[in-house]
Amino acid sequence: MEFRIAADELKKALHRAQGIVERKSTMPILSNVLVSATKAGVSVTAFDLDIGIVSEHPAEVMKPGQVTLSAKYLFDIVQSLPEAQLTVKKLPNNYAEITSGSAHYKIVGMAPEEYPKLPKEESATLVKLSGATLLEMIKKTSFAISTDETRYILNGVFFEPREGGKVRMVATDGHRLCLIERELPGDFKLKGGIVIPRKGLFELKRLLEEAPEAEMSLGFAENSALFKKPGLSMVMRLIDGQFPEYQKVIPKQGERRLLIPRARLFDALKRISLLSAEKSHAVKVSLAENQLRITAQNPDLGEAKDDLDVAYRGGPLTVGFNARYLLDVLGAVEADEIALELGDEHSPGVLHGPGDGTYTAIVMPMRV
Repeated sequence: MEFRIAADELKKALHRAQGIVERKSTMPILSNVLVSATKAGVSVTAFDLDIGIVSEHPAEVMKPGQVTLSAKYLFDIVQSLPEAQLTVKKLPNNYAEITSGSAHYKIVGMAPEEYPKLPKEESATLVKLSGATLLEMIKKTSFAISTDETRYILNGVFFEPREGGKVRMVATDGHRLCLIERELPGDFKLKGGIVIPRKGLFELKRLLEEAPEAEMSLGFAENSALFKKPGLSMVMRLIDGQFPEYQKVIPKQGERRLLIPRARLFDALKRISLLSAEKSHAVKVSLAENQLRITAQNPDLGEAKDDLDVAYRGGPLTVGFNARYLLDVLGAVEADEIALELGDEHSPGVLHGPGDGTYTAIVMPMRV
């Protein structure tokens, strides 16, 4: 195998691989990428047995072939090359020679025959969709995915086609829940919802951020998802199990409803949470006539408070929340104002854009 390729092209493929390859796997070959050269160009495959990406790039191929090389070291080498072009040549015993200008490397590879095969997904029905819309849905829900491995079904986001060409995405860790519904017309041929795993979702987010407006497709087979855009395809295994009935935890409209400048609330929470308990990030949100007060107390550090002017004429109320959970929501919403609904001190707080019923965030209260 021998080919000549632009360093930027190979760098792009290897950058995509970094989040997927396993650094400390019991299978050393999973730390490698599979580099394949054909008459059509060069493809780079990264696969951890759950998520696989195949990235295709133009190249001058002198001799077709395959080799697997360390994803990390190859990426480091390509980033440091002195010239805009490089040549890769396979040597005996799965070594590879990389040359660019005056730089010359000879690195150890592994047999390409040992590299695991990606699952075939011909049965997936691909639906063309808006990358910008899918990216928005991921950004507004992914921070609520559970990191508790014992609750594996919550270690992903619930993807649920709805009537009228709409799709709903839901994430929860038991302490908070985020739900978004957007138009993604097309028939995904799903009987119900599926759960996309956290790692796969974040890799999908990275790929969407490269070019949100590019043409792309998403589809699902029995237990995996397939994502495609020009020059790239990604396959990932789905989480097997029944997502909880999230509708049951969505409260009816709270008795106390406030419209608050989003940036003002975000800044106040960020300031006051500096003195909150390190593990719980607990703050008190107190309502009085035309005033919302945020306070934090920490016996080791002291106390802090900040007052916001709001249009409110109901009775007094104090609720404890994890400030980080509120900040995550406020950071994901673009609206100038945020609607906050509260019931009593034992009821969850509900946040959404003013007049926007398509995005809802629910944060459970806490004792403070």
